[in-house]
Amino acid sequence: MKKEDYKKIAKNVINLEIKALKKLKKSINKSFSDAVRVIVKCQSKVILCGVGKSGLIAAKISSTLSSVGTPSFSLSASDCSHGDLGSISKKDILILISYSGSSEELKNIIKYANRNKITLIGIMSKKNSILYKASDIKLLIPEVMEAGLGIVPTSSTINQLSIGDALAVATLNKKKINKKDFKKFHPSGSLGTKLKTVEDIMLTKDKIPFINENFNMKDALKIITKKKLGVLIARNSKGNSTGIITDGQIRRVSQKNNDLHSLKVKNVMSKNPIKVNKETLALKALSIMNDNKITSLCVNSSSKKNKTIGIIHIHNLLENNIN
Repeated sequence: MKKEDYKKIAKNVINLEIKALKKLKKSINKSFSDAVRVIVKCQSKVILCGVGKSGLIAAKISSTLSSVGTPSFSLSASDCSHGDLGSISKKDILILISYSGSSEELKNIIKYANRNKITLIGIMSKKNSILYKASDIKLLIPEVMEAGLGIVPTSSTINQLSIGDALAVATLNKKKINKKDFKKFHPSGSLGTKLKTVEDIMLTKDKIPFINENFNMKDALKIITKKKLGVLIARNSKGNSTGIITDGQIRRVSQKNNDLHSLKVKNVMSKNPIKVNKETLALKALSIMNDNKITSLCVNSSSKKNKTIGIIHIHNLLENNIN
C-alpha cells in the first residue's frame, strides 16, 4: 500500500468524525440543559458507567467532571453485577453510556437505579432501547457512520466523548468555577505549573529586603548582603513602597561617588518600581521581567497597591519550573 493511501484513510476517518460531530451539534436540545441542572444540583457524586469502549469514555468524562469541581467516579458495567452496585447511593446521579442502549450488562444497573429512584441520565443513540425508555433524562445522540469496516467504534465514541466534555464545561460555567478554583484540582504537572500565581511562589514577610528610604547606603549594603537577593525595596514612613535598588545600581553609583556610604537610599533608588498583583500568573510575571530586563518584581494586593506584600525573584520562577 502506498504512503498516500494511508493519508487518505486518515483524512476519511477524520471526515467521518467531523460529520458525526456536526450531527451531534444539531441534536443538542432541552434534555442537555436538564442534565446540566441536575448535575449542578447533585449533593453527592456523579457516577458514570458504560460497556466496552463506552466504558473507557465514561472513565474519561468522570475524570473531567472531577477536575472541574464535580465529584465523580466511573464503574465497570460487568463489576456492577458482582457487588459494585453498592457504590451507588440514592443521592447520586448515574450516567449510563451505550451506543445501542441495549447492552446486556446495563440491564441490572438500570433495574437497580429505577428500583432505588436514583436519577438516571442515559446517553444512547436508539429510541427503542432499554436505556432510552428507562432514563429520567434522555441524551439521544445521533446514529453515525463508523470508520473501519463501518463497525469499529470511532465516530460514535467521538460523539460520546464530546457530549461528556460539553456537560463538564457547561457545569463548570454554571458553578462559576474560575482558574483559581481549577488550580486547586491540578496542583501538580504542567497544568499546575501554568496556573501558579505570583502569590504561590513569592517571598514574604521578613524575607522581603525592605529598607527605609531615609536610611544611609551603609545600612543598605548590610541588608542587601544579608538577604542575598541582589535587590532592596525602599519604603517611606507610611510603609508604602517608593523605590528599588539593585546591586547593579550600587556598583554604578560607587564608581561615580567615593562617599557611597553616606548617601541616602532615596537618592540612589529607582523610583516607582515595577509591580504586579498577587493574582498575576507566574508565567506573566516572567514575561514582564524579560520585557523589562529585570530580575525582581514587587508584589501587591488589589486593595493596597502601594504596599509591597511580597517579592518575586527570577530564581523563584526557575525553581518552580516557570519558563
